[in-house]
Amino acid sequence: MNSVEVTAVIPVFNDRAALTTALPRSVEVLSSLTPSFEILVAEDGSTDGSADLVREQALRDPRIRLLHSDARQGRGRALSRAFREATGSIVCYYDVDLATDMSHLGELIGAIRDGYDMSTGSRLMPSSDVKRTGEREVASRGYNLLVRVILGSRLHDHQCGFKGFRRDRILSLLLSVKATHWFWDTEVLVRGQRAGYRICEFPVRWMASRGTTVKPKDVAEMGGAILRLWWQLHVPKG
Repeated sequence: MNSVEVTAVIPVFNDRAALTTALPRSVEVLSSLTPSFEILVAEDGSTDGSADLVREQALRDPRIRLLHSDARQGRGRALSRAFREATGSIVCYYDVDLATDMSHLGELIGAIRDGYDMSTGSRLMPSSDVKRTGEREVASRGYNLLVRVILGSRLHDHQCGFKGFRRDRILSLLLSVKATHWFWDTEVLVRGQRAGYRICEFPVRWMASRGTTVKPKDVAEMGGAILRLWWQLHVPKG
C-alpha cells in the first residue's frame, strides 16, 4: 500500500447520520491542505449501518478506508488500531460530529509539519470559543484541573477530540498506553509530556453536539483512571 502524507482517522460507533456530513466535509478540507491523504474510519462494532455507508463511500473515493470491528473495542483501542493501519507520516483524528470547527485542521496538521510530535485543540484556553452547557463546562474544567494537579500535565484540555501526531512517535508511545476508551486521549498526552515530546496546544472553536456518547459512568471511570495512571507512573513495580 502506498504511503500518504496525512491519515485522518474518524472514530465511529453508531454514527451513520453524522458520517453523511463528516465524510464529504473531510474530503473537502483535506483536499485543500494536501494532495496526499487518506480518511480511515475506525468503526467500532456499530449496529446502525455505519460500516455499510463507509463501504459505499469508499467505492466512490478510494481515499476513504473502512477499519471495521465486529465487536466493540472501545474508542482508545479503535484509535490505536487505526494508527497502526495508517499509511500517513502524519496521523490525526477528530470526532465524527465535527464539534471542533474543521477550519482548524490546517493548524493541527501544520504543527506536525513544523516539527511538533503532537498537536491538540483546546476548548479551555483564554481565546477558545466554546458553546456548551454550563454543567458540561464545569465538569470539563474540573476534570482537566485534576489531570494538571495529580498527573502534572502542563496542558489545558486533554479530552478535546481533535489531535495530530507524528506517526512514528505515537506508535512508539502506544506501547505503554493502557487506556482503552475515553481516558486514552488524556493518557497519550500525559505520557507524551513525560517522554519529552513537543506538543502544540492551540485554541479552537467548538460546539457541543445535541447528543453525546460520554455517559456519567464514563466520567466516574475517568476519575478512577487518573488515579490508576498516577500509580503506574509513580509507584515502582515490585
